[in-house]
Amino acid sequence: MKRNKEENFFNINKKDKYLLCLAGNPNTGKSSIFNVLTNLKQHTGNWPGKTISNARGEFRINDKEFILVDVPGTYSLFGLSEDEIVARDFICFGKSDLTLVITAATSLERDLNLVFQILEYSKKVIVVVNLMDEARKKKIEINKLKLIYKLGVPVVFTSAKTKEGIDDLKRMICDVIDNKILYQPIDIKYDDEIENEISKIESQISDEIISGEIYNKRVFSKRIIDSNTSFLESLKKYSKDETYTEFKRLNTYSDEYKKEVREKIISINFEHARDISSFCVKKNEDPTTKDRKIDKILTSKIFGIPIMIGCLALIFYLTIQFANYPSFFIYNFLFSFEDDLLKLFNFINLNEFIRDLIVLGIYRTVAWVTSVMLPPMAIFYSLFTLLEDLGYLPRVAFNMDNRFKKSCAHGKQCLTMCMGFGCNASGVTGCRIIDSPREKLIAIITNTFVPCNGRFPTIIAISTSFFAITTNQALNGIIPTIVVTLIICLGVFTTLIVSKLLSKTILKGNASSFTLELPPYRKPNILRVIYTSLIDRTIFLLGRAIKVAAPFGGIIWILANTYIDNNSIIHIISTFLDPISKILGFDGVILLAFILALPANEILLPIIIMSYCLTGKLTNFDTIDNLKTILVDNGWTLLTAINVLLFSLLHWPCSTTLLTIKKETGSLKYTFLSFIIPTVIGILVCITTNILWNIFV
Repeated sequence: MKRNKEENFFNINKKDKYLLCLAGNPNTGKSSIFNVLTNLKQHTGNWPGKTISNARGEFRINDKEFILVDVPGTYSLFGLSEDEIVARDFICFGKSDLTLVITAATSLERDLNLVFQILEYSKKVIVVVNLMDEARKKKIEINKLKLIYKLGVPVVFTSAKTKEGIDDLKRMICDVIDNKILYQPIDIKYDDEIENEISKIESQISDEIISGEIYNKRVFSKRIIDSNTSFLESLKKYSKDETYTEFKRLNTYSDEYKKEVREKIISINFEHARDISSFCVKKNEDPTTKDRKIDKILTSKIFGIPIMIGCLALIFYLTIQFANYPSFFIYNFLFSFEDDLLKLFNFINLNEFIRDLIVLGIYRTVAWVTSVMLPPMAIFYSLFTLLEDLGYLPRVAFNMDNRFKKSCAHGKQCLTMCMGFGCNASGVTGCRIIDSPREKLIAIITNTFVPCNGRFPTIIAISTSFFAITTNQALNGIIPTIVVTLIICLGVFTTLIVSKLLSKTILKGNASSFTLELPPYRKPNILRVIYTSLIDRTIFLLGRAIKVAAPFGGIIWILANTYIDNNSIIHIISTFLDPISKILGFDGVILLAFILALPANEILLPIIIMSYCLTGKLTNFDTIDNLKTILVDNGWTLLTAINVLLFSLLHWPCSTTLLTIKKETGSLKYTFLSFIIPTVIGILVCITTNILWNIFV
């Protein structure tokens, strides 16, 4: 029985379109090639049964239409991680009409190993040597004819950033699809022991077994002696039953033998890559000299961490300084429609309760979340993406790797932690890059200790209100920045401590090793930065926040406008919570606001102000001074501000993050742990702060 790969595995309906696979190592500019070919006409999703995301786009060349599938960047197809499994499965079983293998002109020797592996499966391959502009800057020369001769497949030189060679690539795609290119792909021979085993297995395989499959007898035999269990599982899913049965029958080799064979194959592949590179590539100087000089400073033991903290502080300073103006504009714009909506609903004689619920509850909440969340998120993500494009984020991971290793956590957790600055749900999703299931869970559970963009407005507003104590405007921006940066550093420190405790208790184990590649520094692509930060991240996360906040805004309005004995339900509940809250160093209104802000942290401060002012609707404050006046008049002290800042950092994740954790882990247990661990820590820290303050101050 033969399965339908296109419908059951990849859900791609080709119709009259050609299916192309885009593969390559990380840091080769693969995504840039994808964006140039598809003109950003793409959509993302998850591979069936996987948490790794994919990107799919379409484009047209003359009268031909193409579907381009961007598989995860990977160094190998052996399936030792989830990324490798997804990439390998699509290349092996996706039945694409053509595979584009993206390599970097600055690291061709490294990238050829993947080229060799893909050539085993794909009948039609184009090797795209990208980043030619960077190669020229580093005085690297590559002889295209020699490379074509050695690989036996078409080669195209490109620079996606400048669109150099893209037209040549499009012409080559059409020529390959039209069978105008003669293929003689390299077939690497291994040592006698491996070749004898391959020949022995080949002699036992009939033509019918591999009929209709993308691989030949030699490749099928090689996988029998070098594959791991993940390949067998994939073969069962996506190949004929007869093929799977035959593979299982011949699969008599031990795991130790297979591992040894894999290591030999990788070693021999790298020897061939080195030979080809030395034959085709001429380096007039060490291309990494400049990068190494910069890295001596940015990744040094002395300057690495201070520079990292300085960059973080600069991002927060720019966010604090420039977010207020667009927030004020957006707020005025959105709230200018409020009276018009009320008039409209009055005109159609809508019930007064429903009218106020929609306008003063739901609409006002959406307007609040948008005006408060959009500007800082747009600024933060733009700066964050800029650092990403520059190549600095891997250096951050390098600087933090040793500290996470000492905490028995994964070095890549630093990158997922950075993602959490924008949105904890995004940070949790980013934990997919961690191969170890144990370390992935640690990263997921601790991601909430990094304050997301939903918590930034509260942290920034309170820091500015209570710590901006001078008349100097510039200095008033610096002091809150220092406070916010210290809060972030506390979050990182808590992450390391909790990671260590989890590794010694419920998630026991040692830190796994991994290869962290430091990509070359690159000039950022401003258009890509704008698109990625605003469209892919800011707008996407804002939309998700609004979906959660809108209905809850209605619930808050109902609680504030439903009275029992002349007291609103919000007032009754906050009064009940007041004794508990005093232990934490604040009042019942604040604790209730934290509870009600579970769906969206952005509405925490508005709920507090609404409850204090007893307006029955979300209330804005015109200036920071006005905010401080409202808070101080309702009993806030410096201790209250400090404990609210601490509890904002150390409390349960929002509902969106909790739902994401449930989806990523598939476990209610770990979702509950992600909720209870930061909550308990936040309570203990606030109680301790309250006690120490009362003793010494």
